[in-house]
Amino acid sequence: MAKYSFEFKMKVIKEYLTGQDSFTGIGKKYGLDHSIVRRWVAYYNEFGEEGLLRSRQRNTYTFEFKLHVVELYLTGEMSYLDLALKVGMSHPSQIVRWVEDYRTAGPDALRLKKKGRKRKMDKERIIHKIKSGDSDEQKELLNQLQEENLRLRIENAFLKEARRLRLEEENPLNEQRESSTASEENSN
Repeated sequence: MAKYSFEFKMKVIKEYLTGQDSFTGIGKKYGLDHSIVRRWVAYYNEFGEEGLLRSRQRNTYTFEFKLHVVELYLTGEMSYLDLALKVGMSHPSQIVRWVEDYRTAGPDALRLKKKGRKRKMDKERIIHKIKSGDSDEQKELLNQLQEENLRLRIENAFLKEARRLRLEEENPLNEQRESSTASEENSN
């Protein structure tokens, strides 16, 4: 996405506000999409000159705020831009993403996600925490881990036994092949 200077944006906005041309006409004149011109004018009308400056801060929104905005969009007949202006956001694309997430995964998709890589589970640390806390959640976690451990041990034993049986079946065939090649060599 191209970055435009503040001065250029003001020039385009003033041209529209003085009635020189429409969004489409001004967009064609400067090689812009008419929606960009419309957005700049809307931001200027709502927030003044500050609405045109690029924001370097990253806003974080609460789950309740996101859910409220998504519900406003789904129940109302506002565009993303109008809704963003109404709630004081400068990026309607953020609302688009929230609505898409909400539609695909439900409201839980709007919750804050932890950043970074998940920590490796340390079995002793978990067991120690569970024994020290003794909460129902922790006991359930311990039971789940023990069940998974048992399942993996059974699966491992099954695979080892299947490999052993396969090798036993192949072994007589290999011995038979070796004896037949040895007898061919002796006859030559």
